[in-house]
Amino acid sequence: MNAKAEYSLFDDVNKVVDHAASHMDIHPGLLEQIKLCNSIYKFNFPLRNGDGTYQVIEGYRVQHSHHKLPVKGGIRYSSFVNEEEVKGLAALMTYKCALVNIPYGGAKGGVRIDHKKYTRDQLEKITRRYTSELIKKKFIGPAIDVPAPDYGTSSQEMAWIVDTFEAFNPEVINAKGCVTGKPLSQHGIEGRTEATGMGVYIGIREAVSVREDMDELGLKVGLKGKTVVLQGLGNVGFYSAKYLSEAGAKIIGIAEYNGGLWDENGIDIDEIKAYQLENKSFKGYEKGEFIENANSLLTKPCDILIPAALENQITSENAHDIQAKLIAEAANGPVTQEANTILLEKGIMIIPDMYLNAGGVTVSYFEWLKNLSRVSFGKLEKRYDMKKYDELLEGIEKATGDSFSDEQKRVIIKGASERDLVNSGLEETMVTAYHHMNSVRKEKGIKDLRTAGFIVALERIAISYTDLGIFP
Repeated sequence: MNAKAEYSLFDDVNKVVDHAASHMDIHPGLLEQIKLCNSIYKFNFPLRNGDGTYQVIEGYRVQHSHHKLPVKGGIRYSSFVNEEEVKGLAALMTYKCALVNIPYGGAKGGVRIDHKKYTRDQLEKITRRYTSELIKKKFIGPAIDVPAPDYGTSSQEMAWIVDTFEAFNPEVINAKGCVTGKPLSQHGIEGRTEATGMGVYIGIREAVSVREDMDELGLKVGLKGKTVVLQGLGNVGFYSAKYLSEAGAKIIGIAEYNGGLWDENGIDIDEIKAYQLENKSFKGYEKGEFIENANSLLTKPCDILIPAALENQITSENAHDIQAKLIAEAANGPVTQEANTILLEKGIMIIPDMYLNAGGVTVSYFEWLKNLSRVSFGKLEKRYDMKKYDELLEGIEKATGDSFSDEQKRVIIKGASERDLVNSGLEETMVTAYHHMNSVRKEKGIKDLRTAGFIVALERIAISYTDLGIFP
């Protein structure tokens, strides 16, 4: 019990930062400024229950880095929320945003409750009171601090947050930008739901496209035919698996908290997800083999292993038994530091979480930009582009005497929708970030992408702080 209580995610993150800094020429004082949290707000507030009883709720908001403003990071509702966890997650957000070159500092929030034990009305009261506490201390705002959903929260909580913020700040024209991950009805953005999963898919796709890296792993280039074991069929896991399957990969194993499924012939992701939603389990599914001990799937032979559930799933206890050639960290912190060392010594490639699940914050950034401009992406130019391409096709048909089919015209002429533009921006961000990170890994002569990712992030943060100077 004591050992667990003393564990600090924040300290763990700083150990990785120190390791990355050892490969750089960075001033110790500047490194210390980068590592420390700028602002920590811990507070308590009462919840009055329907039976007249009261409960004191513990809340947090941590702003890790002000090298860029606003700061950005989710709000989680969990009974395991504590200061060290929130500090660590805020720090990871700083490095994640810097790695994929999104102009935010890192932040994180938390409310120490088991959200499953509260009614919708209670969750609304908690969310609005939490928001009002942030407003009082100026810990939220489109130019200051922009939260988002995290574990235990959803677009519903984000809608309550923006409504509360607008009630306190009726004169703020950009108020919708105080939070992202909102419902579309509250000026959310198309593509946000699947953004993290799509980012995972793009990251894996780019990793397996580098021939020299695949040669080292003994794998062929490309996703086609690659076997995949997935842990967690939630939002991120489902969309990751869906896009990988569509690209030609074969999902052969899925692990969930209440059992897993194994089928070397391949699992239909849409079908198994529908079955899971109806039955709350894979048990009874007529295809494949139901596995009671789902964690045993992590050590099954496969090309790609995707932990997309909880932290600390691959540890020193099971790392030696991992048979995957590549591990893609879709979850936050699924591989412990000890396991990371073991896996690298085994020659297993790890795509780090700080890069791979950055699709969510990337599309959140696009939502924030949309809120600041107060117009949907593509709305102004879509019809103009359609008319322009239509006239171009007519000109080509007249010049050549040939005609395009209706389907060809539809594909060429259609203007980009908001979803098209969001997906394009997400792909550009993920592709550029991966190859930059991988090139730094090779330039520095280091084994792992994680260290390379932190080097990229530290370089960008250090430059920002140096250029800002110290005031006064």
